[in-house]
Order: sequence, then C-alpha cells, then structure tokens
Amino acid sequence: MKMQNTNLPVIRVTNAGKTYGSGELGFEALKGVTADFSEGEFVAIAGKSGSGKSTLLHLIGGIDTPTKGSVVVAGNDLSHMDENHLSGFRRDNVGFVFQFFQLMPTLTVLENVVLPMDFSRRLSPSARRERALELLDKVGLYSHAGKFPASLSGGEQQRVAIARALANDPAILLADEPTGNLDSRTAEDVFLLLESLAAEGKLIVMVTHNEELAGRSSRRINIHDGRIVSDLKRA
Repeated sequence: MKMQNTNLPVIRVTNAGKTYGSGELGFEALKGVTADFSEGEFVAIAGKSGSGKSTLLHLIGGIDTPTKGSVVVAGNDLSHMDENHLSGFRRDNVGFVFQFFQLMPTLTVLENVVLPMDFSRRLSPSARRERALELLDKVGLYSHAGKFPASLSGGEQQRVAIARALANDPAILLADEPTGNLDSRTAEDVFLLLESLAAEGKLIVMVTHNEELAGRSSRRINIHDGRIVSDLKRA
C-alpha cells in the first residue's frame, strides 16, 4: 500500500491523544496534539524523558494508533486501520531508525539491507542486491557489504541501519534517538546524512535529547507533558 501523491501534507495529526491502561491506572501519554508534516522537512521532536516524544513518533509511523483524534498520512487515516493494513503501510511508506541499530547479528551488512526488500518482494533478488549495494554506497559503506555488524563501529552500524530503512524507498523516515548511542563526531556524521535525505525530498522526523542537533534541524517541536508547547521553523 504505497502512498499516493496528494496536495495534502504528508502527515496530518489532529487532536491526537494516547492513553495507556484504563481507569486509575491509565496514563495519558499524549494530550490533543495537532501538527502537519510535509515532504522535505527535517523535524526534530525534543522534550524530557516521558514527555510523549516517542509516542508521537509511533503514532505517525503506524506503530501505534491514537486513543482519540486522527493521524492521516497522504489521505490514509491510520486511526481506523487494522494491524494487517498498518503492517503493509509501514512496510511500503515508513523507514525506522533506532538508537541501538537493531541489525540482525547473524546477517552480513548487505543481507541486513536486503531484508526489508525480501519482505516486500517488489524487486527481483538480483535487483534487491543491486539496490542494497547502491544504498550502502550512499551511506559510505559499500566496501563493508560482506562484513557482520559486530565488526563495525557504532556510527557505521547506524549508517547501515539508515540504509536498511531506505530499502523500500519510503517517503517518511522516522528516527528515535538515532545519535543517542554515538560520540559527538559520529553523531554529526549521522545528522548530516539525515539532513541530506531531507534535501532530497524525504520527510525526516527525529526524536532527540541532543539540544544542539535539535536546534539545527529545519523545524523543532518541543513536547512537555504530552502537549506541544512550541513548533518553530528555522529560517
């Protein structure tokens, strides 16, 4: 289920709330969040731990659904999709990058990048391999294709994870603390790679605790106690 081109924002979140549990044990992680996200934006979502940053990321990526309100992606309302449709939506439209890389340790770098294409089956096996090598070249790791993740540095593993996230050419790339496990120099390299992807027209949404990197993104959303308290675009 690939997204169709529309004149709408890539993502429209309207009065979205998310509550975990029920009754006295219920926790309201998001409270009436409204925001639009457009192609080519590099959005940083910042806030303290427990503020609702990752919850918002999960809602716009179709990992979770709102308790109230709506999340609409290119005209598709994720709020009313069942898990099978959400799974197909995520596979075809969203790439995910996580703090701890989540690469398969028993697969080579090349095999890790090919894996999402094996699930989607839109390309022939030879075309999958060719695309994976192109993506590894894009992130500067072509020569590492035959290595296993454990032999790479943290920054190299994160770049492999980004290549894997791009495997099915998603319009949206969601990154949850992608530099949180990296030193400052390596974090800078990963940030510049994400910035270049936004310049190519992809929507990049990054959750981060890094104040310096958040300030350099083209747009910064600050969340506190489940609510957006500021939404600023950099000139």
